[in-house]
Amino acid sequence: MEIQSGHSVEHALLHYKEGLGTFTQKMPELAKSFQAFTEVCFQEGTLSKKQKQLIALGISLYSQDEYCIIYHVKGCLDQGATEEEILETIGVTAAFGGGATMSQAVTLVQEAVSELTTLKQ
Repeated sequence: MEIQSGHSVEHALLHYKEGLGTFTQKMPELAKSFQAFTEVCFQEGTLSKKQKQLIALGISLYSQDEYCIIYHVKGCLDQGATEEEILETIGVTAAFGGGATMSQAVTLVQEAVSELTTLKQ
């Protein structure tokens, strides 16, 4: 699978983590606060961790953020989301995001699901 910058899904996730590490070294307080905030946001609550990952995937698709799309596809799969749940999330997001959402969904999301599922096996 090739994302816009020419990297595989696995490489994109590694690239994100490396970038976050560099940012954390340069801006430790800001990074620490942001990471603490997002950890709380994604904790189990009234909404399950899976539901929260599906919401995050929808927002990522709508905002056309390729790194977040890949990251949250992985999050959805890690939390036990099925491919059908991911595809249904795409449908709801496409109702708001139209063609731009669908273009990411029919390419990047499906390729990420396929590659990440293969990596887990």
